[in-house]
Amino acid sequence: MEFKDIIGNTEVKDYLIKSIRQKNILHSYLFLGTDGIGKLLIAKEFAKKILCLEDSAETCTCKSCTCFNGLNHPDFYLINEEGETIKVEPIRSLTEKVIEKPIVSRKKVYIINDCDKMTKEAQNCLLKTLEEPPEFVVIILISSNENIILNTIKSRCMSIKFRNIEDEELLKYSKEVLGYDEISKNLLKSFYGSIGKAIKLKDSKEKYDDIDSLISNLPKKDIIEIMLDGKIIYDKENIYDILDYITVCLYSNMNINEKYIDCIKYVNQCADRLRSNSNFDMCIDNLLFKMWGELNENSNRR
Repeated sequence: MEFKDIIGNTEVKDYLIKSIRQKNILHSYLFLGTDGIGKLLIAKEFAKKILCLEDSAETCTCKSCTCFNGLNHPDFYLINEEGETIKVEPIRSLTEKVIEKPIVSRKKVYIINDCDKMTKEAQNCLLKTLEEPPEFVVIILISSNENIILNTIKSRCMSIKFRNIEDEELLKYSKEVLGYDEISKNLLKSFYGSIGKAIKLKDSKEKYDDIDSLISNLPKKDIIEIMLDGKIIYDKENIYDILDYITVCLYSNMNINEKYIDCIKYVNQCADRLRSNSNFDMCIDNLLFKMWGELNENSNRR
């Protein structure tokens, strides 16, 4: 994959390409932005260009690029590709091996994905390497939550902020690449500019269309019908994505009935209760009752 094949964040890609051409590569970067907008893809392509033996920003078949494309480059290290908690052991291993010279390329590149998931011990372990990196080492940290990262780490990295992908670009990509047939305005909004979110929700499109209908019908159906239709949101594994989507639907209906906007507080309360380990079914029951009550004058909602 080349930079041109990655949608969005043209300014970031142009900056990185310029850095490569001018051989102005820094020792440490911090890529910041919403989860799923292409930070890791761009970091990998940047790493490939840094390691390239031909100093080319275009398609290359040098030994380094061939190794990189074959996923066996000895000078490239990707830590935490799956985005799980990063304990101190892999970071300690990095700090021990970082002094070893490159084998194929002139540099070595380390990418730490979702670095905000490093434990405090792991962050402190990484700090010394960021303070005194070998001249041939480049470290790229990727994060969607910089508030959890130690300030001492952030101060030693060049921060590059990524923007969410524009709706028009994301709509085109979702139809042409991901295979969506039709995408409602609410579903597109719920992607929040993230390809990752678009991919995640693809197989649930029918369910989200039903949720859209559920919210639109809150003032039109009696509570028994709403509770029956509402069974589609009793999904523990995906509940926070569902609650986010309900919020999008509530906003989109506020021009029809301003009381829709008042229902958002019930969604937030439901999310808070779930995070505090309250009974799942009771939380969803209460959410449906509260929203229906807010939108129906004849309900006993007070």
